[in-house]
Amino acid sequence: MNSEQAEILALQALTFLAADTEIMDRFAALSGLAPNDIIARANEAEMLAGVLDFMLSDETVLTDFCAANDLDPEHPARARQTLPGGDLPHWT
Repeated sequence: MNSEQAEILALQALTFLAADTEIMDRFAALSGLAPNDIIARANEAEMLAGVLDFMLSDETVLTDFCAANDLDPEHPARARQTLPGGDLPHWT
């Protein structure tokens, strides 16, 4: 997956979050930004990475998004690896 494809998927994820006020408010609270500021910064790769980080941290949101978009649940994780900070090692 290239960075353009990853950004498109992250924009789809942001659209999914924005459609649910409760989820969007939770993301806004965690990010420290108002929902309108999040939408205004949707063209920034770092913001899109944060959207995917949020989605990947909540299995219910992730599976609902993937089901709604007919995606394999691994697809958002692969997209996240392409965006800023996604190449960091995962210590387990």
